[in-house]
Amino acid sequence: MASKPTTVTLTTAQAIVRYLAAQYIEIDGVKTRVCGGGFGIFGHGNVTCLGEALYDHKDVLPTYRGQNEQGMGFAAAAYAKAYLRRRFMFCTASAGPGTANLLTSAALAHANRLPMLLLCGDAFLTRLPDPVLQQLEHFGNPTFGLNDAFKAVSRYWDRITHPAQIIQSLPAALNTMLDPADCGPAFIGLPQDVQGWTYDYPVSFFEERVHRIRRQMPDAAEIADAIALLKTAKRPMIIAGGGVQYSGAVAELTEFAESTGIPVVETIAGRANLLADHPLNIGPIGVTGSDSANAIAEKADVIFAIGTRLQDFTTGSWTAFSHDAKFIGVNVGRHDAAKHMSMTVVGDAKLALDQLSMGTTYKAPATWTKDAQAERANWDDYVAENVRIGNRPASYAQAIGAVNAACHKRDRVVAAAGGLPAEVTANWRTLDIGTVDVEFGFSCMGYEIAGGWGARIAQSEMEPDKDTIVFTGDGSYLLMNSDIYSSVLSQKKIIVLVLDNGGFAVINKLQNNTGNESFNNLIADTPTATEQVSVDFEAHARSMGALAEMVENPADLAEAFARAKAADRTYVICMKVDAYEGWTTEGHTWWEVGTPHISDSKRVTDAHVDWETTRDRQRKGV
Repeated sequence: MASKPTTVTLTTAQAIVRYLAAQYIEIDGVKTRVCGGGFGIFGHGNVTCLGEALYDHKDVLPTYRGQNEQGMGFAAAAYAKAYLRRRFMFCTASAGPGTANLLTSAALAHANRLPMLLLCGDAFLTRLPDPVLQQLEHFGNPTFGLNDAFKAVSRYWDRITHPAQIIQSLPAALNTMLDPADCGPAFIGLPQDVQGWTYDYPVSFFEERVHRIRRQMPDAAEIADAIALLKTAKRPMIIAGGGVQYSGAVAELTEFAESTGIPVVETIAGRANLLADHPLNIGPIGVTGSDSANAIAEKADVIFAIGTRLQDFTTGSWTAFSHDAKFIGVNVGRHDAAKHMSMTVVGDAKLALDQLSMGTTYKAPATWTKDAQAERANWDDYVAENVRIGNRPASYAQAIGAVNAACHKRDRVVAAAGGLPAEVTANWRTLDIGTVDVEFGFSCMGYEIAGGWGARIAQSEMEPDKDTIVFTGDGSYLLMNSDIYSSVLSQKKIIVLVLDNGGFAVINKLQNNTGNESFNNLIADTPTATEQVSVDFEAHARSMGALAEMVENPADLAEAFARAKAADRTYVICMKVDAYEGWTTEGHTWWEVGTPHISDSKRVTDAHVDWETTRDRQRKGV
């Protein structure tokens, strides 16, 4: 009997795709491919070889056709976030401008610690046709090219110069993307000639493999130190970040909080760790937070920072807390655990919370917990009035409240950039765990619709009968809207709320708050906008195959949302909101803004002096 072959001859591109198709992961006891497929726009740098390989695997690794490479990357990031980083998508782009368009997406994934595999065309290794179309030339270093720019925004970077290299490179990339501490985008540059070169690969390289997400047990001494510090606390609090959800530690967080009576506040990435009505959920913290969370942060003496990177804007980490507050950083990433001179507990959040719960009988003072709950009750009253229709001109908050009241508890909400992240964070009442995706790690305009499409692809695989709801402003819509068409083409229905305030209104607000005149943000205040025309967002969305309508007020929006829920395809609802009176004015904490030290404008200099008078709240370097 003839022995089975031990090698198989494949092109580099064929081997990459076959390897990806053989990688699995278990989610809730079900084995599924760890790569859910990908997004691709083909060009001369990836169509002939990688395109050929993907065609042969189109049934197991579906390739979604993008309209813009940046949007593809945003969709891949949202997909990974929806799967709690347990699955990822690839993005493939042609050499040159197609690949360059993925830089922003890679930066977003890097900042948010999200897995994404970038398979990008590269210059010919032989250099026989140099300079080929769309190739950069660096006369003193012919090896240096556009793809080197991704080194700053990738957790793993490689350029394949021989087909055998992928035997090492692909597992390394995959291990990086699945590592809870080092998770982020992996970039693999694929020279156009190398993609088609063949190699006799070991058959064993393509055998099915089931991966696990590593759970790092925290050090017992660090747990003991944390418990010892907790015992001294008179006003403890927990900051629950996105890492709580990625660890699957929501139940453990809830148990720890309930057993100790410690109030919990959420970061933007940690929204939907607790339900809105949980008695220990004191609200979102930070510049885009709530009065309730920021009020207890000012008084807290011991702070558990669990699964958060303590980004300043989204947690107020440099200004929201007392100067003598002590932090305990519970994080699988050493770098994040040690921020703000924290006492570190380096390890998986789920395991760490288990150890903390078993190791202490500590109870927070009842008066402290009751005071925190009273602050939350006051905040709930404010939000109820803030979202009330008719309290002022049409606003983001009113639109958010109308949708919040009418959506299913398992519908997924997506927002990013501009004023909406703060408005959604402050005003959205969480109805179920893990249902909110507010991208504010990199705060990318344009993420909203593309991210909604990627989130819906994931949702259609897990909860197909629920909806993905996108909140976007007119500015972000105009920046990137073509994935409305993508969602229609792929039959991945999303509901898009386009809230039109006439430009970049939140930056206009910042401009005015720092004493500056309105300039180049609102369309009406742009001197070069000499023809003041409005965009017909309804007609534009319809032109891409979506259903769409324009409503006059939030009450009509609520009725339109019911129609959108019942629709069989992507549905876009457009409504104008006020650029000046429509803001949530409470809930903010001080943050660093670079203002002019001198100016010919008294308003600007006065605003600078006023801003600087409160700088003493800033915790410098600790």
